[in-house]
Amino acid sequence: MSDVALELTGIIRQYKQAAGSLEVLRGVDLKVSRGELVALVGPSGAGKSTLLHTAGLLERPQSGDVVIDGVSCGELTDRQRTEARRRSIGFVYQFHHLLPEFTALENVMMPQRIAGQSKGVARARAETLLTELGLAERLDHVPAKLSGGEQQRVAIARALANDPLVLLADEPTGNLDQSTAGVVFDEFLSLARNRGLAALIATHNDHLAGQMDRTVRLVNGRIEA
Repeated sequence: MSDVALELTGIIRQYKQAAGSLEVLRGVDLKVSRGELVALVGPSGAGKSTLLHTAGLLERPQSGDVVIDGVSCGELTDRQRTEARRRSIGFVYQFHHLLPEFTALENVMMPQRIAGQSKGVARARAETLLTELGLAERLDHVPAKLSGGEQQRVAIARALANDPLVLLADEPTGNLDQSTAGVVFDEFLSLARNRGLAALIATHNDHLAGQMDRTVRLVNGRIEA
């Protein structure tokens, strides 16, 4: 078992445009160890979301490799990438993307059920995660009946539902007011630390970045420590 949970090597990511190709990532190298929380910072448009999507196997780079728990993902088929993502990676986005017709509990059970978990086990784990996030009294509420902070807590619980090795977050509190963001982010970091996750978290907030173990900056398509 490797201490390095997530490794990016020589990642190049380009997008085709009418005027030619736009190179967003220009040879990114990055390692995130188990139990390490890493802040990813950089100016708007620097490619932080692209980096996270590539690390999370949602996008394929033109060159380079993504290695998760010592296993290269470069040659995996689309189905294998989906399985690796479902098994090893949790995502939290700026906007919660909860399913509006399902309750908080059902939203957190959903990824577990898709992964083949029994209904009873999925329910018990969802209840535990939501309770840890202070939502024990809100399990049966649909997203429209929850506050913004509560909705994002449900999204965090959903990201942790399948007990991932790697947690990726893109401005996870960027859609919340400052006071709520601070509380939710503290709970988020506490859950990640307690579970020994390798976390890569994009944020524009220097105060939040300072609470993590290390900060890396994406500048001109490359990582600077």
